[in-house]
Amino acid sequence: MLDSSMYKDDIGYDVSELMEKPYDPDFADKNYDPKKPMQNRLTDLGPPHFAQFFPEVIKKNYGEWKTHEFVQPGVIKYTSESGDVCYVVRCGLPRILTTNLMREICDIADKYSGGVARWTTRNNLEFHVTDEGTLKDLIDFLKSFKHPGGSYKLPIGGTGACISNIVHTQGWIHCHTPATDASGLVKSTADEIFEYFGSHKLPAKLRISMACCLNMCGAVHCSDIAMLGVHRKPPFVEDDRIGSVCEIPLAVAACPLGAVKPATVEIDGKKVKTVRVNQNRCMFCGNCYTMCPAMPLADAQGDGVAILVGGKISNRITTPKFSKLIIPYIPNEPPRWPSVTKVVKRIVETYAKDAHKYERLGDWAARIGWERFYEKCDIPFSEKSIDDYRLAYDTYHTTTQFKWSSHTDNL
Repeated sequence: MLDSSMYKDDIGYDVSELMEKPYDPDFADKNYDPKKPMQNRLTDLGPPHFAQFFPEVIKKNYGEWKTHEFVQPGVIKYTSESGDVCYVVRCGLPRILTTNLMREICDIADKYSGGVARWTTRNNLEFHVTDEGTLKDLIDFLKSFKHPGGSYKLPIGGTGACISNIVHTQGWIHCHTPATDASGLVKSTADEIFEYFGSHKLPAKLRISMACCLNMCGAVHCSDIAMLGVHRKPPFVEDDRIGSVCEIPLAVAACPLGAVKPATVEIDGKKVKTVRVNQNRCMFCGNCYTMCPAMPLADAQGDGVAILVGGKISNRITTPKFSKLIIPYIPNEPPRWPSVTKVVKRIVETYAKDAHKYERLGDWAARIGWERFYEKCDIPFSEKSIDDYRLAYDTYHTTTQFKWSSHTDNL
């Protein structure tokens, strides 16, 4: 039996029994009798405990890891206080997988890492091995594991001073309120900056995120660089349809800013209950469309992409920061989004060239001044780029914190 005292992060909670007990995927079915559905009924069962899926080396050394080092981009070596060693090989993945690729990943895990694979929060895939021979065989296999066109299926990288996998949302493939695509835009961007995924060329780690609308089920509010799909027009109200497919009180209540109000219009001589949208209050979030399909928000001409930079979650060197809006709108240009990818690549290359070692992108921009950040990255600058605090429009020229650049000479 494992010693529960080793789990110092959760004193008093003994997971040793869970770690010893193998996971049974048929547990619920075995205890369910369709003739007596309430008998042996399980409620709030939740997902299996993560400890049941630990590799043996992780089980043995949980909470006892002494050091970790980057052997090469994408490969981490963990050394335990017991002397045990675990190598982690990290690979990039698309967020949406085919069944065939998922089966291939399982085959790789069975062959090289004891049937265990791990996904990170940024959609990276990790394999764990315990000896250098298996590590070499795994790396050699992954380097030869390619699509018919020649690109890597599971490229190795995403550790240390690099760009990790770009986390993103659903986009046009699945979501109902996107202002842009997610998978297509991320693929196009990743192709342009792929050299920074499998290398340690950057001053520090760089996290890029993408959300297809401002409801932000991606981490765009706190990433070094973020791409955000933006709507610029209020929802269109289909008066002739809304009464049949929507409950008008729900559509009204769904708006967080009170921009949707009940209304009555006349169609073919009949009075019809509908709604009207106050454009000055609308923030184009799409909540009303979620409740009412007769209020579509997507617009081919108005929708596009905004760029934000400078966010992070880490409190290393400086406090965590929210991202700052630097480009409010770039038109959608599928299938490769050349304008967006050009801007992101230019920011990455400028940061790689100009920042100090260990300096995150937002810390670099704050050190040189956001005005000079715009200048170095060749991004259009206006007085509206100064601050989101309205009174700053009248005072930014007098503060000693303002840094002059060619972008500000004519302000």
